[in-house]
Amino acid sequence: MTKKIIAMFGFFIFSSFLIAGEIIVAVSANVSYAIEPLKKAFHQRHPHTNVTVILGSSGKLTAQISHGAPYQLFMSANMLYPHTLYRDKLAMTKPIVYAQGALAILSTKERNYCAEIFILKDPSIQKIAIANPKTAPYGVATVEALKNAKLYKKLKDKFVYGESISQTVIYATRATDIGIVAKSSLYAPQLLQYKEAIHWAEVDEHLYTAIDQGMVILKEGKDNNEVKAFYDFMLSKEAKRILVAFGYRVL
Repeated sequence: MTKKIIAMFGFFIFSSFLIAGEIIVAVSANVSYAIEPLKKAFHQRHPHTNVTVILGSSGKLTAQISHGAPYQLFMSANMLYPHTLYRDKLAMTKPIVYAQGALAILSTKERNYCAEIFILKDPSIQKIAIANPKTAPYGVATVEALKNAKLYKKLKDKFVYGESISQTVIYATRATDIGIVAKSSLYAPQLLQYKEAIHWAEVDEHLYTAIDQGMVILKEGKDNNEVKAFYDFMLSKEAKRILVAFGYRVL
């Protein structure tokens, strides 16, 4: 692997081959808050396997995989990107849903959420953080919800776009009046100060298509027992329990 490629993907691998016991998992940014507990639980089962996690928007991670990034397993925020990789023979397993995400409205200011998503019409709200629908599946779901609520055209000039859902959370808490984020992000330790019905409220699930989160083993992880072990773990009851604790739905 050349230095140019290493720099492109933003991390360092000190050998052109992964050493035994190390796997690289590309994870959509919405799972950034749950991934450490998941890794910890997996490590208890497989103490000799080191899991390196690369976080990013699903769209950007897919582009990196298409350009040769050596990721071995991909956890996407939707099914579209895994299906694309499977179609292009860059994924070795058919995409499977491992969890479903949900949207929530978040403001650091105390608000009355009785109006639910229509709180965004409040004239005092001048900037609204949303994920970029071009790169983040949660952005696609957000736009769909706003359109179904007949709010998109009225509010689009107020949008501040985050390239990933984690960046959107930063904007919502630091740079805008309010934001639409992944419900899972609200369970991060640094956000537990914000309380449901005071600082945040879930978006009506009927306003958007269920956010099926997809997982595939990639070409780089073919015939790797440790990659398969992590894949199986993500479908286990223990992983599902952790995901539910972080605001996801499981099937």
